[in-house]
Amino acid sequence: MIYNSIIETIGNTPLVRLNKVNQGIKGEILVKVEYFNPGNSMKDRMAIKMVEDAEKEGILKPGGTIIEGTSGNTGMGLALAAIAKGYKCIFTMADKQSKEKIDILKAVGAEVIVCPTNVSPEDPRSYYSVARKLNKDIPNSFYPNQYDNLSNWKAHYETTGPEIWKDTEGKITHYAAGVGTGGSMCGTAKYLKEQNPDIITVGIDTYGSVFKKYKETGIFDENEVYPYLTEGIGEDILPKNVDFDMIDHFVKVTDKDSAVMTRRLSREEGLFVGWSCGSAVHGALEYAKEHLKEGDRMVIILPDHGTRYLGKVYNDDWMRNHGFLEDRSFGTARDIIASRNGSYQLVVTQKSDKVREAIALMNSTSISQIPVMDNGNVVGCITDNKLLSKIIDNPNLKDSPVSEVMEDSMKFVALDSTLDVLSSMVDKEKAVLVRDDKHQIHIITKHDILEAITK
Repeated sequence: MIYNSIIETIGNTPLVRLNKVNQGIKGEILVKVEYFNPGNSMKDRMAIKMVEDAEKEGILKPGGTIIEGTSGNTGMGLALAAIAKGYKCIFTMADKQSKEKIDILKAVGAEVIVCPTNVSPEDPRSYYSVARKLNKDIPNSFYPNQYDNLSNWKAHYETTGPEIWKDTEGKITHYAAGVGTGGSMCGTAKYLKEQNPDIITVGIDTYGSVFKKYKETGIFDENEVYPYLTEGIGEDILPKNVDFDMIDHFVKVTDKDSAVMTRRLSREEGLFVGWSCGSAVHGALEYAKEHLKEGDRMVIILPDHGTRYLGKVYNDDWMRNHGFLEDRSFGTARDIIASRNGSYQLVVTQKSDKVREAIALMNSTSISQIPVMDNGNVVGCITDNKLLSKIIDNPNLKDSPVSEVMEDSMKFVALDSTLDVLSSMVDKEKAVLVRDDKHQIHIITKHDILEAITK
């Protein structure tokens, strides 16, 4: 068959049976391998749907510019649509995304603006906010907003769901997928449940994301939100494409379990897939161990290709440095926290406190650097060196709020970061922060690292 352009090849990706990583689990486990799409991810489906719906509505006009906040894969799908249809592209991305994703987008002619990860969605520096501002400032531009654009879930309702139903001959009993924007999970689930209401749907979430607790309690808990490494799933917002009625259960997966399973899929199944694919499979199999029975058939979405992650989960040094390989010779942030025996209490100051109050706190506790909080969130920090120089220059700052003298926040690190990684970060930065399994925040300083190394 001859196609008129690359975007006509989107969809009809294969279902592949897992044979090894699911050993001991009852039922049949199939994966839908979305890297067979031309942009190597499932995001091609909703990218072309958002563009073509915008064209029909007159929002996107000839010669226009597509502006989107993306973790990489949506950008690739939009870039392919733009090439075929003659548009320009500007994408904003969080700085935790892999270099490969950024380079790939640039390779297909897109402009990429990298934004900080560790800021709230409303912060003007966030990749959400930067994309919205560009859309406002640039004439004849279109901001698809994959999170709230309902063309996202409709694309999967119209394509992914019907493909799975047809290829399984209607014999699917369980559907599992990672939840990020919510489109692939909910659009596909909606179609499948309309065919058979008894199909059970399992959403895969990550630690640091709000979805699981919100589904189970109806509470948006900001304490659930903290930095994580896995790309492509989880959120610190509630996108309109996430229809919680379409998701029967949620399973949370750690960064480490996701990364390890991603590598196993490559080495044991020949599936060279992306990081969130490992999340989806690990979480789905955890559910399947307890709930699947003989005769059941589960389908798991594998969203993208491994080329996006060569410098991360497929790099032994990167995996070892983050404590994700079992042959590591260093202790971890987790070990430092465990050594505190539950007696730890983080010393903080509030954004609205007076500088003189913060100084008194630092003196009374003999602490040289303190996180700054606002409404339960870490928004900055103060350090004695920088604070001293500022007050010498302007003694009146002592009566100002801490917000006027604070520096950027200390960086959050993964709980299983090894001591060598922590050491390199505190050499370049201030102390670092980490959340334990109970979501309590801890600070780790050079002194903590030295003490752990000499034990």
